Amino acid sequence: MKLCLIRHGLTEANEKGLYCGSSDLPLSEAGVRGLRERAARGIYPALDCFDGIYTSGLLRTEQTFFHIYGLRPHRADARLREMDFGAFELRSYEDLKNDPAYLEWISGDNEAKRCPGGESGLDMKLRVYEALDDFIRGGGNVLAVVHGGVIAAVMEKCFPSEGKNRYQWQPKAGEGYMISIGGGKFSYLEIA
Repeated sequence: MKLCLIRHGLTEANEKGLYCGSSDLPLSEAGVRGLRERAARGIYPALDCFDGIYTSGLLRTEQTFFHIYGLRPHRADARLREMDFGAFELRSYEDLKNDPAYLEWISGDNEAKRCPGGESGLDMKLRVYEALDDFIRGGGNVLAVVHGGVIAAVMEKCFPSEGKNRYQWQPKAGEGYMISIGGGKFSYLEIA
């Protein structure tokens, strides 16, 4: 089985360093340009290799899919959405650095702590792992255009011996990983 995970292209929120999870934002001009450049280099796999093709359903993943593959059939799976940062959505560290709720969230185990009005890292991981388990049980090859946190959660689960955390696994916009799964073993190649 192959599992291809591609992160959406840049958004204005990415460019400004804003927390952007559940907000439904379009790609920026630079994001579209970056995807077209990567596609022209031929880094993305052909869709005919995949039995299941997904996005998270959010606009930035839909637009990314379109700019890479055009108008092709696929399904949206909300379990593949980025973490909901609640009250911290579309705000930067600079905006939040004196906010007591933010300081509480970033101190200690913020994987377990929920953002006010949002999710915890663990909440996001559990729904992503549910989707991953369904994909593996299905046995076919899957391509998904999703979010950096979602990709990082999958990589952290599939490759625990590498000792990387979510932020170390997160690919750049428009990049990702091709994971091969067989005989209980996992390997991967970067898509860059």
